[in-house]
Amino acid sequence: MAIQQAKVFVEDLQRGMFVSRLDRPWTRTPFALQGFYIRDLDEIRQLQKYCRYVYVDVVKTVGDVGVKLRKLTRAAAEASASDVSSAKGAPRRIPVAINCKPVQVKHDSYAPPEPARKEAAKARQLHDRIVQGMHEVMVQLKTDRPLPTAQVNQTVTQMVDSVLRSPDAFSWLARVRERDEHTYSHSVRASVWAVVFGRHIGLRRQELVQLGIATLLKDVGKLYIAEAVLKAEKRDPRAELEYRKFVDYSVKLLSADANIDPQVLNIVQCHKEQYDGSGYPRGLRGGQIPVLARMCGIVTFYDEATNPRGAEFPLPPSKAVGQLYELRNCAFQEQLVVEFIQSIGLYPTGTQVELSTGEIAVVVEQSYQRRLKPKVMLVTDRNKQLLEKPRLFDMAADDDRKRAIVDKGKKTLAEVGLITITQDLDPSRYPHINVGRVRDQYLFEQRLPAFIARLLPGR
Repeated sequence: MAIQQAKVFVEDLQRGMFVSRLDRPWTRTPFALQGFYIRDLDEIRQLQKYCRYVYVDVVKTVGDVGVKLRKLTRAAAEASASDVSSAKGAPRRIPVAINCKPVQVKHDSYAPPEPARKEAAKARQLHDRIVQGMHEVMVQLKTDRPLPTAQVNQTVTQMVDSVLRSPDAFSWLARVRERDEHTYSHSVRASVWAVVFGRHIGLRRQELVQLGIATLLKDVGKLYIAEAVLKAEKRDPRAELEYRKFVDYSVKLLSADANIDPQVLNIVQCHKEQYDGSGYPRGLRGGQIPVLARMCGIVTFYDEATNPRGAEFPLPPSKAVGQLYELRNCAFQEQLVVEFIQSIGLYPTGTQVELSTGEIAVVVEQSYQRRLKPKVMLVTDRNKQLLEKPRLFDMAADDDRKRAIVDKGKKTLAEVGLITITQDLDPSRYPHINVGRVRDQYLFEQRLPAFIARLLPGR
């Protein structure tokens, strides 16, 4: 049976949604009706003053947003049924109530992001240095030489400053998985996600550096795990115990270096602990796990879900986010799960999406105030045929332009045809779409076509 209500955070509310329940009693709010349609932005702003999230009736919600909600909830129900049927009696993890202080979040700690193009060249140079630094770390570990931690510290510090200026520029480099997995490792991608996450919740710069370094180096101990154990798709209990030793090996290797910050060691040691106490190596739970380690665990899970070992194509972000959300208050603290999802957006940079027009596009830059309306590069027409020249489409700007026409009374919303994202796509569905090429064209090519200066003609 399809889910009837969806939990929606107030910053994601849209016109046409039917609010059926609040996160607090109706009597504590000024809303006279217990259940109502959202008709305008004033009602959304009112909800934002009093609520953190609301419940939306999926069936009663109207318009494009209603279609999308019904698709998402139906997919979630099908996925849940599939999980149950494939689990072969395995018990489902149940969220637990743990007395854990909320994490202090400051969304306005940093200046609004600069355009990704402005930061792209610096980000690419820094990314290459990080990859080279990780290569040198692994080489020196094999030869028992001292780790180049001073170089790693300096490069990660520069990466933090780059992400503070423009999260999208580095997110691109984490999102597009190159063919050479040896040099473009999970640790590098996860480190980028961690710093983007930390920027979003307003961590201090020093904490961002600590989190970035710890996430980058957390897996160095895997060098001492047998390859058969490391690459096994399924491990028996004995092999799993052997695999879990990598955390202690990582801590031992890093603690031998006087340049390593103790806080970095603490994050590495605790990043595999889980909120309900089912993690390792010490079985810590809730607030016993350092906040930065909880964050490191979340980005580790997300990157492993979107880039599973041995898989040719990563999962679509919505599926990875769905898996992550199912583990809230089980493996991960719910507040941090929600904040991470908000930090990367429902459609992270680099995601292939299908628009309500039928066209396929690639998300090239976030609209941080309107996550469902990013900038995208159209790569196919309505018939899924590749365009000769991809075209830039700013969904938020197009939305504003059309709403202005409606506000002047010239046309109705139905007549202007607001364009929405209907779904994100499994990259294997359209393998002929070269996301890396789209990235390079958007970020690095100096002489771009005229689509930069205007929206698509005829929209």
